Amino acid sequence: MLSLKSKYRTHSCGELSAKNVGETVTLAGWVHRKRNHGSLLFIDLRDNYGITQIVLDGGDEALERVHPESVIQITGKVVARDASQINDKIPTGEIEIQSESWNVLTNAETLPFQVFGDEDTSEELRYKYRFLDLRREKLHTSILMRNKMIKWLRDKMWDLGFSEFQTPLLTADSPEGARSFLVPSRLHHGKFYALPQAPQMFKQLLQISGFDRYFQIAPCFRDEDLRADRLLEFYQLDLEMSFVDLPDIQAVGEEVIPGLVREFAPDANIYPDIPHISFDEAMLKYGSDKPDMRNPILISDVTDVFRGSDFGIFANAIENGAVVRAIPAPNSADKPRSWFDKLGEYATKELGLGGLAYIVFADEPKGPVAKKLDAERIEKLHKIAGDNASLFFVCDNVDLAAKAAGRLRNKLGADLGLVNPRDFAFCWVDNFPFFEPDEERGGAPAFTHNPFSYPIATLEELSTRDPFKIKAAQFDMVLNGLEICSGGLRNYNPDVMKKCFEIAGYPLDAVEKNFSALYTAFKYGAPPHGGCAFGIDRLVSEILGNGDSVRETVAFPANQRGQDLLMGSPNEVTEQQLRDIHIQIRKKN
Repeated sequence: MLSLKSKYRTHSCGELSAKNVGETVTLAGWVHRKRNHGSLLFIDLRDNYGITQIVLDGGDEALERVHPESVIQITGKVVARDASQINDKIPTGEIEIQSESWNVLTNAETLPFQVFGDEDTSEELRYKYRFLDLRREKLHTSILMRNKMIKWLRDKMWDLGFSEFQTPLLTADSPEGARSFLVPSRLHHGKFYALPQAPQMFKQLLQISGFDRYFQIAPCFRDEDLRADRLLEFYQLDLEMSFVDLPDIQAVGEEVIPGLVREFAPDANIYPDIPHISFDEAMLKYGSDKPDMRNPILISDVTDVFRGSDFGIFANAIENGAVVRAIPAPNSADKPRSWFDKLGEYATKELGLGGLAYIVFADEPKGPVAKKLDAERIEKLHKIAGDNASLFFVCDNVDLAAKAAGRLRNKLGADLGLVNPRDFAFCWVDNFPFFEPDEERGGAPAFTHNPFSYPIATLEELSTRDPFKIKAAQFDMVLNGLEICSGGLRNYNPDVMKKCFEIAGYPLDAVEKNFSALYTAFKYGAPPHGGCAFGIDRLVSEILGNGDSVRETVAFPANQRGQDLLMGSPNEVTEQQLRDIHIQIRKKN
């Protein structure tokens, strides 16, 4: 490591210890906290590396005027603290500096919020003064940990034999499933670049160019509605490999990602197995293609139990194509009525259901549903729920029932304390549908996931089979209910590629125009290849225990409206700037 010694400091604020007692040192940093004890003034001096306590003579008016977060330089002697004053919470807690001289390098104005402590501050204020927010211990530590994790990932990929490449940020627009950010061209009138949603085509072209194994810590951009776990710009560990099958790609993920967790969350309990779950099974048993495997609750299809029963609401809905999903709540039979009522409110307000039917299996089955079912049907449901449990029911069409049951499963897992936040459970979700109905085009087939994935079908089957029954050779890696990776085998056959895009409504000339580089390259010898990308922001957030708050692991994030309050973007530009790029602003409707 390069020495930190300079004219401003001989040591950092995090490295002095008892072995330095008696030395005269110079430190520089921010005034983290001041404590005035009359004849003595104590300053906690902070830099990137830690905190050191400084002891100065009290009563100095000039020093009294130094505000918190001012940058000062201190020279003094390292002395040992009294045993009763040792602070074992910081590495420098055994010593302090007896100041001999000090100098203000820059004096801070009154702060808009405190850096010291855990003062609750609005997101708007934090983002406006992000440089102050980044000085706060938790966030500062998170950003440094993100830096270390990215280095670890980069070193790991090099160790595994991958070559690191950089791909263009100004490229052509392509359908990736979200809106692209467009950049107007000054030199080419009326034409636009697009910021990449992912370096998909470039990394495939690198495989066609014979580089065999590629990776990149890639910036990606998507102009879509924001959530707590989604950013306009984000980073991913992107990789691609030649001459591989799906297990070869997934083996890289199983080598890299659990290793990252072990390195940076040593207290974590990592589930040893990484199961493979088909998309259809995931939607049935977990109600989500991002199942949280820490939650032991499994959803069951009980449509046949209610078919033809005296519980008319469900029986009639089933005759009209509905299904019924059952979600057990273990050890909940003794819950008060208010607990069930609150779940009913949640189902109505949050899930959009007409209500929430349930049976309580205590000494005997209880509830309105139980009164409408015969003993045989009740026993089938009892086997699903278990003793001393409740069983909740969702009745709707297949898609809505799955999603509502999945959200209820997650809520029950959290409310019943079934999920340990420091457990880490991975799974692979495989065999995604290749196409899905596009409501805007009257239910015509559209790509479900990645349009460049390989279909699990022959060219003939693509022409004859129901497109909605065709699966894709693609997968997601899920960690604790978060999609942290998406990937699969790529479509490297130009005839298959043409047919897939034709099914999705793209004529041949559109394919040749929009994907000309890839389509042309396929004609000159493309290896079987595939790859994936791991979301770095989500990974870092989950490992650090920040959950969905990915903004807490990004140095300069936009807010949930896509605004950078610190830099003031997006902002207006001058008329001349617009003329240079041939743009005229239309009035908003």
